[in-house]
Amino acid sequence: MIWSLPNASPRVPPRGTITSGMSEAPTEARRVTRRLRSDAAANRERILAAATIAVRRNGERVPMTTIADQAGVGIGTLYRHYPTRPALLAALTLRSFQIVVQHARAAALSAEPAPAALEQFFDRTIAARNELILPLHGGPVTHDREIVALRTEIRDLLEQVLARGRRDSTIRPDATPTDIIITGAMLAQPLPHAGDWDQLARRQARIFVAGLAATDPPLPGSRATRARREDESHARSRPPSMR
Repeated sequence: MIWSLPNASPRVPPRGTITSGMSEAPTEARRVTRRLRSDAAANRERILAAATIAVRRNGERVPMTTIADQAGVGIGTLYRHYPTRPALLAALTLRSFQIVVQHARAAALSAEPAPAALEQFFDRTIAARNELILPLHGGPVTHDREIVALRTEIRDLLEQVLARGRRDSTIRPDATPTDIIITGAMLAQPLPHAGDWDQLARRQARIFVAGLAATDPPLPGSRATRARREDESHARSRPPSMR
């Protein structure tokens, strides 16, 4: 004989039991994960911002504890994001090149004539000078693949601006992207005891751009640059799959 209960229905677990909350658990887990990721991203930005100020003020050998203190994070948090000093400096350099790429891209996409687009590039570089940790600003020299790609993109974008100026005869034919990059680096380094650096640097930028006008005599020196040759050599040394 088979025992059964007629008209029996499944027992519904009361609210608050393990079973009743199972469908809500993944949603709560996702919220926690998003919050942790957001906290980690905020810590990372605080570390980079503090490190940028500290490195510009004290150089590459500034104590990591100083950076952690100024960022308002524990030293363990700093090392969790950047296990070594070279890793932190590389992150600062990468971030700086990303800023300069944005400036160069804006110049390349500008509808203004080439000289005005270059003035805008210099204006943005001067305004962002406190955020830049680059080799030309005393930052570390690195051949990280992503950084090399950004450097190449910056030169290519600036070459687009110069080429536009050559076509309409507003830019001299022997000006190079490296000329623009070096000048931008100098303008982003305030001179000691200078008064209003923003005003002074922008004045020098406009004098420089005026000197790019298509006039003779030709500029001295070779158009080839050491940085370009180093990047090309580095690119050739990589396996074909990484090029």
